[in-house]
Amino acid sequence: MTPALDLLKKVRAEHRIHSYEHDPKTASYGLEAAEKLGLAPAQVFKTLLASSEKGELLVAVVPVVGSLDLKALAHAAGVKKCEMADPAAAQRSSGYLLGGISPLGQKKRLRTFIDASAQQFDSIHVSAGRRGLEVELAAAVLAEHTQARFAAIARD
Repeated sequence: MTPALDLLKKVRAEHRIHSYEHDPKTASYGLEAAEKLGLAPAQVFKTLLASSEKGELLVAVVPVVGSLDLKALAHAAGVKKCEMADPAAAQRSSGYLLGGISPLGQKKRLRTFIDASAQQFDSIHVSAGRRGLEVELAAAVLAEHTQARFAAIARD
């Protein structure tokens, strides 16, 4: 179990766990999950951490087929600008390893933003807190348990 799955179990949130054999040589963890689980890549979301000009860490959940629009994230967060967070800081803050960072059950509660495209699906997939482990849940459930806001923060 991971902190993400422990949280979902504790709050009795509806979810499904999917696992696959992770290849350490893969270039994209999210696309690997979509391919190995036979999922539509637009429904698989990656968790990224960004840093504002004030050093505040922010969580961004975007489709694996796109990229994070840092200007759009800054606008949604009400800050001047954002850049990708230092990988070591992201791991320290979340308690997860890169490639397995889940938006759920992070060590520190950070402001979280989910790309608005997630709302078009009955369910989405995000990391369950370990490479090779995904959790499927409704975007609204993810937003509820991360206190996230939906915003157009992804680029194709």
